[in-house]
Amino acid sequence: MFELKNKDGSSYHFTLKANNGQVILSSEVYNSKAAAVNGIASVQKNASESVRYERKTAKDGKFFFNLKATNGQVIGSSQMYSSESGMENGINSVKENAPDSDTKEV
Repeated sequence: MFELKNKDGSSYHFTLKANNGQVILSSEVYNSKAAAVNGIASVQKNASESVRYERKTAKDGKFFFNLKATNGQVIGSSQMYSSESGMENGINSVKENAPDSDTKEV
């Protein structure tokens, strides 16, 4: 489920949650609702393509990933994971949940 949030009346942000309610992907802040909705559509379109995931290691040794659009722009980022296998599970969860998820405005 995508949750679309109005942050301050003029900016929007979305998260993708797994069936257990855990946030598996977070967006940047958008300047309009329409831009955020387009971001959700881009996540849905790109989530199933393995080449769109950029796997990263933070300075503290934790793992995370970015989902990128075809133009290379980051459209979503994961939480931090303590292991590479946890990160891979997160990627698989995005692949499974994003394409057909509904959007709820909260």
